[in-house]
Amino acid sequence: MKNKILYSLLLSFAFVLFSCNLDENPADQMPENEAFKSPVLIYLNTVASLYTEIGGDGGSQGLAGTDRGIYDLNTFTADEALLPTRGGDWFDGGLWQDIFTHNWKTDNSLVKGSWDYLYRVIGKTNQSIDKLNALVEEDPENSFLPVYLAEVKAIRAMYYYYLMDLYARVPIVETASVQIADVRQSSRSEVFAFIKKELEASIPLLSTANSSKQGEFYGRMTRPVAYYLMAKLALNAQVYADDDWTDNNGIPNGTTTFNVGGANKTPWEATVAYCDSITELGYTLESDFSKNFSITNESSKENIFVIPMDPVLYKARNMNLVRSRHYAHAKAYSQDGWNGASATKEALAVFRKEAVDPRMEKTYFLGKAYGPDGNPVMDGDKELEYKPDAIALDVSGSTNEKTAGARLAKYEFDPTAQAGGQLVHNDWVLFRYADVLLMKSEALVRAGQNGDAELQQVRGRVDAPARTATLQNILDERLLELAWEGHRRQDLIRFGKFHQPISDRPVSAPYRSVFPIPVDVLSLNTNLTQNPGYTN
Repeated sequence: MKNKILYSLLLSFAFVLFSCNLDENPADQMPENEAFKSPVLIYLNTVASLYTEIGGDGGSQGLAGTDRGIYDLNTFTADEALLPTRGGDWFDGGLWQDIFTHNWKTDNSLVKGSWDYLYRVIGKTNQSIDKLNALVEEDPENSFLPVYLAEVKAIRAMYYYYLMDLYARVPIVETASVQIADVRQSSRSEVFAFIKKELEASIPLLSTANSSKQGEFYGRMTRPVAYYLMAKLALNAQVYADDDWTDNNGIPNGTTTFNVGGANKTPWEATVAYCDSITELGYTLESDFSKNFSITNESSKENIFVIPMDPVLYKARNMNLVRSRHYAHAKAYSQDGWNGASATKEALAVFRKEAVDPRMEKTYFLGKAYGPDGNPVMDGDKELEYKPDAIALDVSGSTNEKTAGARLAKYEFDPTAQAGGQLVHNDWVLFRYADVLLMKSEALVRAGQNGDAELQQVRGRVDAPARTATLQNILDERLLELAWEGHRRQDLIRFGKFHQPISDRPVSAPYRSVFPIPVDVLSLNTNLTQNPGYTN
């Protein structure tokens, strides 16, 4: 059982600083003089309350995108997974087919739900920042208030990072007192610059602690988390600083620069520097790949940022596991299975390239399924057998309608999970060190240097044969190592391959590398305009 951390211990004292709309006033749940009378209460009511939002307990909520959220936009639009129609299952009015085929509209529920979630949390961070700024004015000599401010601003920057990645042209709102009529849309390059500035200013005040380990900083924004985000900004700078993504071309490396340790660096140089900063803080690969996803993965030396999970303490739901597994397979563990999400043929081909990758069976359930007793799972009067290569966008009426597709096996089955298997002990991994090594390898190769050592660290951990660090090998490795961890869409865009045709998907237009501004958002604020290419 995980230990309670500060914000869980005292959450009942939290001053509710929540608002769904940018122009709403906070609703005070306790007297102001009580809510902010001590450093602990100030922290709880301005910082700790925000961490309850990172996990999700409902549709579109949480950075893992619990059911119709961020995870789905980054996963099922790429080439690694799909939710196939299985007769009466998973059609949902064509929702999942539209997501996979890049045919989403401006009223798509996943697009709207993720936008609403991200801005709702930004609204809460702004309320916290406003309050902390007011407290600083009252007590300018207070030493802990700037630290709290840095942590909240870094959290807000992370949320803007997701907004910029998904929607590109979004409003930058820095205070809770703004009126909707005053909100203006920023270019993608402006949002990129804002995120970079906010993180750079916050980093010196953030703790160097490992936030994936239990203790005071468990699940919190710390310096290595911010370094990771800076590395992502630098690695994707050619995309993020480009205000015309409709041509599928990025800006040249060096068009924008990063100040690292007082020196101006190109994005490739900055990526390497930030990755090295994470290494210097003691992160390393686990000897066992699967430990990062185990029931006790809060002890991982590799995980950088996780969503704390616990059936009792941290009720963030992991629907991604439940949604993938066959009904009978999940039932063998006394859990629910929705029999949906499966690996694509393209993903399977990468795992089988040259030789079957050792991570294949650690990532997917393939072939016959077995229960906790080691016996085959029965599907009626037959042994349940997944058919990975029978997958298609629509398998309705086929012999393998219910069994087509390799299923998510990355996270260890938790026999003590509650809510049908949605409330588990396995912390949900958002950022980990293997990605850091692969980012560094890629940046070195793009800069004309050798990235073999970093690539081989990742491959050597699973006893995979060595490969030369070419861009194609690195892109493949990112799938092999990071499959179903929510990175694939971004990777394909950066490599210029997001729009290429794959099985059941024709070539798509470059403007679809970002999602539309939800149509109801545009109707509320006429200052905002739709992203290029979208009409409905």
